[in-house]
Amino acid sequence: MFNPQALLDQLLGGQVGNTARGMGQSVKGKLDQYSGSGGFARGAAAGGLLGLLLGGKGIGKMAGGALGYGGAAALGALALQAYQSYQQNKGQTFSGAPVSMTPEQCASLSPQALPHSQPAADGGSFQLVLIRAMIGAAKADGHVDAEEQQRLFGEIEKLGLDATSKGVVFDLLSKPVELSSITGAVATPEQAAEVYLASRLAINPDVPAERAWLDALAARLNLPAELRQRLDAHAV
Repeated sequence: MFNPQALLDQLLGGQVGNTARGMGQSVKGKLDQYSGSGGFARGAAAGGLLGLLLGGKGIGKMAGGALGYGGAAALGALALQAYQSYQQNKGQTFSGAPVSMTPEQCASLSPQALPHSQPAADGGSFQLVLIRAMIGAAKADGHVDAEEQQRLFGEIEKLGLDATSKGVVFDLLSKPVELSSITGAVATPEQAAEVYLASRLAINPDVPAERAWLDALAARLNLPAELRQRLDAHAV
């Protein structure tokens, strides 16, 4: 049976089936290393599907952090933490450093508390929305052309994905990913924060086409500038 959560974990390079509690335990030794340093969210491991889609161009900025251990649970926890911090500190100047999240805080989160645990606006899986967002962001600079698609198809065939998961990835690689299909599926402000963070991890903001894609996403999500700064701080 198709499991969107498992596919999202594989995309991020995390361990399949992580829950928020399991993430808090599995990354216990890593959180203190990355919390507050600006590097905590850069762990969409190069070995994950996203690293494969990026074709090596994002390995330097994304390797070695907590997402590679916590997968989707870490992504949701970071987005939720950034949103709550924004809510609690409205009107205050952001220092530029992400607020630390202790292993205990991560472990105390129930899976149901994470933004992607709630349905998308159309009632579907929000994990699939995040997958669309990351693949769309990874393709924003146009490097995934027809030749690159064929190479990726061959590599993805080796990953042991079930037929439905492969079909989802192949379909998203083959067709344009419209921003409206992403932003129209966002049901809550917390989900908006998570979809932005997921997309931010898949781009290089120094590439104009990728930055333009991210700016357009933020505008359509109506993200406050202060919240966007907090989310960006987790990915630099």
